[in-house]
Amino acid sequence: MSDKLALNGGSPIRKEPFPQWPIFNQDDEKMLIEVLHSGNWGRHAGVYVDKFEASFAEYLSSPYCIAVMNGSVALRIALMAAGIQAGDEVIVPAYTFIATASSVIEVNAVPIFVDIDPQTYCLSLKEVEEAITERTRAIIPVHFAGQAVDMDALINIARKNNLIVIEDAAHAHGAEYKGQMLGTIGELGCFSFQSSKNLTAGEGGAIVTNNDHFERICRSLHTCGRFPESAWYEHYLPGGNYRMTEFQAGMLLSQLERLDEQTRIRDYNGQYLNRKLADIPGIHPLKRGFGETRHSYHLYIFRYVSEEFDGLSRERFLEALSAEGIPNLAGYGKPLYQQELFKNLEFGPFTGYRLYNPDLNYQDIQLPVTEQACFHEACWIPQSVLLGTEQDMDDIVNAIIKIYTNRGELIQ
Repeated sequence: MSDKLALNGGSPIRKEPFPQWPIFNQDDEKMLIEVLHSGNWGRHAGVYVDKFEASFAEYLSSPYCIAVMNGSVALRIALMAAGIQAGDEVIVPAYTFIATASSVIEVNAVPIFVDIDPQTYCLSLKEVEEAITERTRAIIPVHFAGQAVDMDALINIARKNNLIVIEDAAHAHGAEYKGQMLGTIGELGCFSFQSSKNLTAGEGGAIVTNNDHFERICRSLHTCGRFPESAWYEHYLPGGNYRMTEFQAGMLLSQLERLDEQTRIRDYNGQYLNRKLADIPGIHPLKRGFGETRHSYHLYIFRYVSEEFDGLSRERFLEALSAEGIPNLAGYGKPLYQQELFKNLEFGPFTGYRLYNPDLNYQDIQLPVTEQACFHEACWIPQSVLLGTEQDMDDIVNAIIKIYTNRGELIQ
């Protein structure tokens, strides 16, 4: 190992690329050609969306799956099916992709932000309990980076307060909580198949549920408010055309064949990194917990504590890590409540909050754990990197050790 940092002209630890994403092969190509030659590219005339829904439901051990055009739409439809009304409050974490909260706005309800647990980056259950009011109707737990929320405790809170739980499982394909697939524990679960996701078709989403009523409503909403027994031009609910295409479904059917093995590899490598990195001062892997949990590691995240690197900033640390050949991100640059959308209440036509919560103000929110993650601590490694070998993981570890050992060269 070269002692000189790559950022200062030394040889990088890693010179070969890590596994790239997406991964595809001749099976994917064959599936796309099958759909192409079928001449039926939309759901109504095709068969592949039906096949994917059945296959994904079976994989998750869920009775129902409704395939839709993306994960954001999945959340919106789930909220509508759950009966969320104008001005209702829905609790969401402040450290998540914007769709978790913007979908709440799109059903004319009010997102209520809570802080995250510093050890897992999933929503803090203590904060959830404190945020519940007489207007709270639902909770959206995000299994962030593929780490399971403590669902037993969360479900207990929800049941005690008569709240709906809609799991945001956009990062959690193949992850398990005590042997049960994430996304199948609350009343509804929502998945994304966007380009970066562990199961991808470029875009796409799905809603899963074990509730007959919710399945019927979601299925109607995703296809213009029709019901299966209704005539083509009979519409009963304010739905839209949110259907998945046959090409997306074909790709997902093919990709699904590899998901379980890929999840096993990511989970193994994530645990391997946890053990190795925990010995380095200033590097704190997020904790796993809750018994028999399988982590999908859509992201591998560790907390970087600058003080333990003698004040080396996170930005400079990640710059040095990139120079050593290790892909990384700092993650979200600000909490959701600091986005202009929420600071200025730019909700467009969705003004339900004015009647029921006229004093709504996100500008005074301060959630210290979320802000610490955004501004100082969070370091992300993309999921594809974890599809490598133990030796690949050792390169990550050795790169960080090298930076720690030579940190004095970087401090200005």
